[in-house]
Amino acid sequence: MRLVLLGPPGAGKGTQATRMAKRFAIPQLSTGDMLREAVAAGSALGARVKDIMARGDLVPDDVVIAVVAARMDHSEAASGFILDGFPRTVAQAEALDRELEARAIGLDAVLELEVDEDVLLVRIKGRAEEAENNGQPVRRDDNPEVFKTRLKAYRAQTAPVTEYYRSQGLLHIVDGLQPIDVVTDGLAAVLSAFA
Repeated sequence: MRLVLLGPPGAGKGTQATRMAKRFAIPQLSTGDMLREAVAAGSALGARVKDIMARGDLVPDDVVIAVVAARMDHSEAASGFILDGFPRTVAQAEALDRELEARAIGLDAVLELEVDEDVLLVRIKGRAEEAENNGQPVRRDDNPEVFKTRLKAYRAQTAPVTEYYRSQGLLHIVDGLQPIDVVTDGLAAVLSAFA
């Protein structure tokens, strides 16, 4: 099963992607995680994207596409994957289509977590406070100002991806403001047709 999980920053994509990955025994391919790992490792890629990510801006398409394409070729992704945080632009979605076509595979479904932006800001603040209270570092992108930049970029560049996949008949929308378990069950219900 090959899936894309869409939704604005803070919508719960990471949580739900992890759950779907376990439920369907496929790897979660999170571009955010892959890029953060590169920054932490001090790699050339990490150095290239560190400041871009710190500002909350989107990483250039060519870099992200190369990272995703390489991960799709790993043996762990042979039976499928769930893409979390990619594609973020229509150009990336088109590039993903080309990468999939080159491998003679396609997407089974695109899932979107639909949420209210005001609620997302409250979530981000809560996540940052929880990390601080637990003595954990607060993710740079959990800063409300960085979050607002990311949300603006999402509206301008990523929201059109929804229409791109809707036009292909792949899009399925689930209310992301429900309790976590209810969202998981809603996603699993959509995917039961493809399992």
